[in-house]
Amino acid sequence: MSGSVHHTGTTVADLDRAIEFYTEVFDLEVLAEFESGGEAFSTGVGVENATGQFAHLDGDGTRVELVEYEPEGDEAVADSVNDRGAKHLGFGVDDVEAFYADLSDDVETVSEPQTTGTGTTILFLRDPDGNLIEVLDA
Repeated sequence: MSGSVHHTGTTVADLDRAIEFYTEVFDLEVLAEFESGGEAFSTGVGVENATGQFAHLDGDGTRVELVEYEPEGDEAVADSVNDRGAKHLGFGVDDVEAFYADLSDDVETVSEPQTTGTGTTILFLRDPDGNLIEVLDA
């Protein structure tokens, strides 16, 4: 049996706010919004009496899943990319410098765009929940 990547998932505190961020900043399209709950769901995710509000966004071939859970869990945002267990989403853009210049002032960035020793220009930023996102030249 071989597997394939179906989606990448991120837990958020406010699904509507997260959808607004990802659709406005990265121009992703909402593919579906739905809710899941009940005993099988709670058992499957390992959270008693859990329900999840889901949004699936089209990441140009990669599905980005945003989930708001009830009950809400503890915050698990990495302070830095080198923290063990740190995760990030990566988005390729045509021009990182132009993307950076067009960002709204309320988007938190780790630094200005940097061109690494491999010649790739990168920019790390955070979504409204503090989740790390890497933007790089596609």
